[in-house]
Amino acid sequence: MKKLKKFGLVLLVIISVIVVAGVIFMTHMKPDYSGEKQLSNLSETVDVYYDSYGIPHIYGQTEEDAFRALGYVHAQDRLWQMELLRRIGRGGLSEVFGKDVLGTDKFFLSLGIDEASNQTVVELDLNTESVKLSQAYLDGINQFIEDGPTPIEFYLTGIDKSPFTLVDIHNTLGYMSFSFAQAHKTDPFLTNLKNALGAEYLTDLEIDIDPSSTLIQNHNPKAIDTVRNTVITSVTKTLESLHIPLFEGSNSWVIGPEKTKSGKVIFANDPHIGFAQPSVWYEAHVNTPNYEKYGYHLAGVPFPLLAHDRKLAYGMTMFENDDVDFYFEETNLNDSTQYKNGDGWAAYEFVNKSIKVKDAEAVDFTFKKTKRGPVLNGIANQVSGDRPISMWWTYTDVKNEVISSLHEMSSATDMAAVEKALPKIHAPGLNIMYGDAKGNVAWWATAKLYEIPDSIHTKFVQESPEAFPAERRYLPFAENPQAKNPPWNYVYSANNQPDSINGKLYPGYYLPENRAKRIVQLLEPKNDWDRTTVGEMITDVTSAVDPGVLRDLAKVLDVKNLTKEDFQILDRLNSWKGDHPLESVEATIFHRWEYEVIQAIFMDELKVEQFEEFLSTHMSKRVIAPLVNKPNSVWWDDVKTKDKKETQAEIVQAAFQDALVSLRKDFGPNVNDWTWDKVHSIEHGHPIGQVAALRSFFNVGPFPIHGSREVINNLGFRYNSEGYYKVGSGPSTRRVIDFSDIENSMSILPTGQSGNPFSKHYKDQAQMFLNGEFRKMMLNKDEIIDKADSKLSFTPQ
Repeated sequence: MKKLKKFGLVLLVIISVIVVAGVIFMTHMKPDYSGEKQLSNLSETVDVYYDSYGIPHIYGQTEEDAFRALGYVHAQDRLWQMELLRRIGRGGLSEVFGKDVLGTDKFFLSLGIDEASNQTVVELDLNTESVKLSQAYLDGINQFIEDGPTPIEFYLTGIDKSPFTLVDIHNTLGYMSFSFAQAHKTDPFLTNLKNALGAEYLTDLEIDIDPSSTLIQNHNPKAIDTVRNTVITSVTKTLESLHIPLFEGSNSWVIGPEKTKSGKVIFANDPHIGFAQPSVWYEAHVNTPNYEKYGYHLAGVPFPLLAHDRKLAYGMTMFENDDVDFYFEETNLNDSTQYKNGDGWAAYEFVNKSIKVKDAEAVDFTFKKTKRGPVLNGIANQVSGDRPISMWWTYTDVKNEVISSLHEMSSATDMAAVEKALPKIHAPGLNIMYGDAKGNVAWWATAKLYEIPDSIHTKFVQESPEAFPAERRYLPFAENPQAKNPPWNYVYSANNQPDSINGKLYPGYYLPENRAKRIVQLLEPKNDWDRTTVGEMITDVTSAVDPGVLRDLAKVLDVKNLTKEDFQILDRLNSWKGDHPLESVEATIFHRWEYEVIQAIFMDELKVEQFEEFLSTHMSKRVIAPLVNKPNSVWWDDVKTKDKKETQAEIVQAAFQDALVSLRKDFGPNVNDWTWDKVHSIEHGHPIGQVAALRSFFNVGPFPIHGSREVINNLGFRYNSEGYYKVGSGPSTRRVIDFSDIENSMSILPTGQSGNPFSKHYKDQAQMFLNGEFRKMMLNKDEIIDKADSKLSFTPQ
C-alpha cells in the first residue's frame, strides 16, 4: 500500500511538472502586448497601445521608427502567415509540407514570380522613401525572428526561421496577383469545350460581355486542339487544403454627401478572400508627426492595401480583367529545342530549378520558355496534350512598381495624390474605391490594360503565335474605367462588368450582376444614409436575382404532376424574397433545386472532371439566370438519350423532384426542418488543423452562418452533389467609415487580430463576425491611451 501511495505521489509530481512546464511554454509563446523592448536602429522611443481587440496603435517620432515597430508587432502576431505567403511564389511549400505539394511549387516557379521579384529588387533605388520604410519594416520582423519566441507551427513542421528580405515582399504581392486565377480555370476549359462540342455550345455560356446586365457606370469627362488542363485545379486544391487565402471578389460603395443624412461621405468596403486562420488582414494604426493611417496589411507587406485617416479613405475590390493569355506553341519537328516564331524558328529557353523537399532529397526540374512565357506542359504532368501551351502574364511582362504605389497611396493627403499613385499598379487588376472629408467620391479600375484586336477572343488558347502578339500596346491610364464625383452621387463595385469608356468594353472574368443589382437597388432611391443603415446594408443577405430565377423555373413546371405536398412547397417558394437567414427553408430548397438544374443541363455533355472545372469558374455563376430564359438552348437536351430530345420543362420538372427527394432523405418529411443553418456553414481552417487531433486547437469553427454566394454578405461556396455548402470565401473585413463621425467608424475581422493560437485575440471577433456586428476603429489618441488594454514600448538599443 505504501508503495502504491509512493507511486501515486511520484506520478502526481510528474503530472504537476508537465502542467507547469506546459503553462510556462504557453506563456512564453504568447505575443508580448506590454512591457518594454529594445529595438535596433530606433532614433527615439516608439509607444504601442493595444486596444481591447489587440489592434496596435503605434506612435513614433519618425516614419522609419514607426514602421520598424510595425514590423516587430506584425511578426509576433503573424510570423507563420508571413512565412507561408513568402514561400508560395518562390516554390517553397514542399520544404514545409513534403512531396505532395511539389506540383504546386513547380507551377509557381514556372510562372516566374520569384524571378521577377529578384529582378525588381535589383532595379530598386534603395534611397527612395518606399524602400527605406520597407527595409525598416523588415528590420522589425527580423529582430522578432532573432529575439522573439518561435511560433508553434515552426516546431510542428520542423522548419527554421530565417530573415525576410525585399524579395519576400514582392513574392507575397506576386502571389496576390496570381490568386485571382480565373483565366487559368476558364481559357483551357472553353478551348476544350469548343473543340469537343462545337461553337454552338458556347453561345449561351455568357463568355462575352452582356451590355444589358447591371454595369458599373463610368464618369470621366477627360478620358480618352484538345487540351486537358488540371494545373489550376490541382494548384487551387493544394492552396485551399493548406488554407492559404485566394483573392475572390469584393464589394465596395462610397456614398456622396448628397445621399447621406449628415451631408458627409460614407465609405464601405468588404473584400472577399478565401477564409483561413489567421484571417488575411492585420490591422494597425500608425501615427507620426508627418504620417497617419489606420490600415489593413498583408502578412509581410509594409504598406496597407486598405486604409483611412481623418481626411480620406480607400479600399479595393478585384477588377477581374483578363491579364493572362495562353498560346499553342509549335515545336520544330526537326529540332525539338526550337519553336515557331513568326515565319522562322526560335530556341526554347530551358530553365533549371531545384526544390527543397521535407524529409527527402531536393528535386531538380526543368521547364521551357518562349518569348510569350513558360510552357506549362510537363510541369508535374498537370497539362497534357500533343501541343505545348505557353502562358503570357501582365504581372511578369511589366515593370513592378506596386510597392511604390502602395506607399504613395498610404502617404496621400487628398484625392489627386491617390489617383497619381494608381498607374503604377499593373497587376492584379483592382478597383480602387475612394472617399474623403471634402465630399469627393471616386472609383478607378487599376491595371495595365492593352489593346485587343477585334479578331481576337482572349478566352481561348491562341491558335497562332501571330494572332495576338506578346508585345502589347498598353493603354494610358486615362482610358481605364473610372468615375469621379459622378452626377448620381455614389460609386460602387461588385466585381461586375464596367460600362464602356471611349467605346471599349474590356474583356474579363466578371462576376454576375447579382450583388451589383442589389447594391444599386438599395443605394439609388435612398438619400438619408447613415453609419447604421450602411452597416445593415453591408450585412444584407438578400439576392436581387435568385427570386427571378426561381420564378422562371417555376413557371415551366407542370403542376398537374405535383403531389399536394410538392405543390404546397412550390407555393411557399413563390413568396420567397431571396433572403438567406439561418431559419430560411426556401433558400435551402432553391439552392438544391438550382444545383439539380445545373447538373442536368451540363453533366451529360461534360465529364465529371470537366463539370467540376466548370463549377470552379465565375462563368458557372453567370450562366444560370440567362439560360433559364432560353428554352431552346442546345444545352437543355440530354445527349445521352439518343432517341429523344428533352425540353426545358422536362429537365426542370425532373430537377425539382430530385431536389425534393434528396431533401426528404437528408432532413425528413417535415419541410420546416429544411433550414439554411443545416446546410450552410463556415470553418476558418489552419494548415496544421488538417491533423484531426489538432483541428479544434488551430481551426475556428465550424459554425452555421447566414448569407449566401452572390448576395452582399457574400459567403461563397461551390455547388456539389451532397447539398451541404461549406463556405470557402467571404468578407475578409467589413469597414464602414463615416466622415461625419470619423471617431466612430467601424470594422470587424472574421476571427481575430492574432495568428498566434495562444493569444487571447486569436478568435475573439469570430462570434461578432457571425452576428454581423462591428467594433470601433479608434483614431483619437486620448481615447486610445485611456482605453488601452496594454502598452508596449520600444526603446533604442
